[in-house]
Amino acid sequence: MARVDKTALRARLLAARRDVPDNVRTTEARMLCAALEPVVCAGTVCAYVPVGTEPGSVAMLDMLARRAGRVLLPVARTAADGDPMPLQWGEYRPDALAAGPWGLREPLPPRLPASALAEAALVIVPALAVDRRGVRLGRGAGFYDRSLPARDPRARLIAVVRDDELLDELPAEPHDVAMTHALTPRRGVIALAAGTGE
Repeated sequence: MARVDKTALRARLLAARRDVPDNVRTTEARMLCAALEPVVCAGTVCAYVPVGTEPGSVAMLDMLARRAGRVLLPVARTAADGDPMPLQWGEYRPDALAAGPWGLREPLPPRLPASALAEAALVIVPALAVDRRGVRLGRGAGFYDRSLPARDPRARLIAVVRDDELLDELPAEPHDVAMTHALTPRRGVIALAAGTGE
């Protein structure tokens, strides 16, 4: 698929998310949290703070902190030329989030380097869609594309999407890092081809 197809698909998915009623979004956030909880083990987890219409909740971060013990959240910055840099990380502390660029919420300092991602056995990744092969469609800025290569290769990479955002096929590019699992409200945690070795 051409790049224009990805742009059109992003626009369609974002429009569909905007149409989801608040009560449905709240119910789905609870379902996501309940489905994720059994797969979380003690250790370090990387996650994100959902903003706008993104699936998830701060309650999911609280659950991750209780179950794993340590949750790292991304800090997105660009270089002087405007190019996205690999994500830095900061430790999640309840009620200690600050406003960041692009409407994001991020942890307070201190900052950890991009290499901190390698400490996580579980990485929860925002997505607009994911396919059954593990190809993830993000918002297109490239922060995760630049960051995920630094992960522990054994880490589970879980893309969080709504049920109808798990698709049969998405356009893939050589730099894409495949997700091993998808998390949806009604289907729970689903192993994708990249997570099953297919």
